[in-house]
Amino acid sequence: MSDTATIQSRVSAATELAANAAQPFEQAHAMPRSVYQSEEFLQQEIDNIFRQDWFCAGRASSVANPGDYLTFELAGQPIMVIRGKDGQLRAQSNVCLHRMSTLLEGRGNKSSIVCPYHAWTYETDGRLRGAPAMSKNDAFCKKDMRLPTIRCEQWLGWIMVTLNDAAPPVSEQLAEVEAMVGDYGMENYHETFFETHTWDTNWKVLAENFMESYHLPVCHKGTIGGLSRLDEMVCPPGRPAFNYHTILKDDELKIAMAHETNQRLTGDRRRTTYLLALYPSLLITLTPGYFWYLSLHPDGVGKVRIMFGGGMSPDYANDPESQAHFSALKTLLDDVNVEDRGCTEKVYRGLCSDFAAPGPLSHLERPNYDFAQYLSGRIPA
Repeated sequence: MSDTATIQSRVSAATELAANAAQPFEQAHAMPRSVYQSEEFLQQEIDNIFRQDWFCAGRASSVANPGDYLTFELAGQPIMVIRGKDGQLRAQSNVCLHRMSTLLEGRGNKSSIVCPYHAWTYETDGRLRGAPAMSKNDAFCKKDMRLPTIRCEQWLGWIMVTLNDAAPPVSEQLAEVEAMVGDYGMENYHETFFETHTWDTNWKVLAENFMESYHLPVCHKGTIGGLSRLDEMVCPPGRPAFNYHTILKDDELKIAMAHETNQRLTGDRRRTTYLLALYPSLLITLTPGYFWYLSLHPDGVGKVRIMFGGGMSPDYANDPESQAHFSALKTLLDDVNVEDRGCTEKVYRGLCSDFAAPGPLSHLERPNYDFAQYLSGRIPA
């Protein structure tokens, strides 16, 4: 593609999105096909969203002990989050200061960080501890070498990382979320499973799928569809940094209800599920008894990398029957994921068709409209 064609493609997708987002909600349509298909628009997302906003790396409870670590890539940057010997949680570059190999993979525990290429060794706080056979290089000074740090904050039990030193604090951006669900005590929910997946769809298709429950009775008719009452779903207008909707659950799924020992929640809040979409890509289902989440990152226009985890509230974690409760729930979530993968991959295949056109949105898809507003605000037309 020529430079002129590249610029035209980028402007076209961003301009189409701006026109789409400019419509009032009562006349809203799904986002234009180009924002899902354009390589140039994806690069704009990487530069203006994933390099600028906060990204969720997982739960702090998964790196609770000194030496516990996790790794991921953000906007092409290999990053580690590791609990130091001093108990501090740090995000650091996951690239050796010698010949630039990546250092750690996956998740685990290390008392020190050893490069797999030449065994340069770092303390958990990033200081270079040792480097073999470097005594004859006059430019080498061990005490001056340390892995670059990356901004990292903990918020309600989540590990949040950003490449943007000027980004407002997470607690400031999401203060309204904390006020909204503070009585759930989400910071105390403990992660009991974590998985990674890659699906063949655009990251925004999966994000939008989470944001609306309009699809539940159909896409999930084999699992949770029968428990989904469209008339009880509430989809308020979104906020600048997030959107949400709520569903009332009943005792057919006991673990979704407040535990009998839970004295914090009263009335309908004892059975209210929040579906929180924290921009750009942290998607949380929060119930009084359990939570599960997706943290998404694009892997090209047609693939999305998924971090998938979840666990129980302390009330259920301390219940002798909790393992049976949660084992049944995890089986259900796995089945729901199979259904969601099928639906979202079909959507991506469909929107790639020359015959496809974005249709009007239901009132139950208000969060999708708000997501388009967020994206349009980040991507210059």
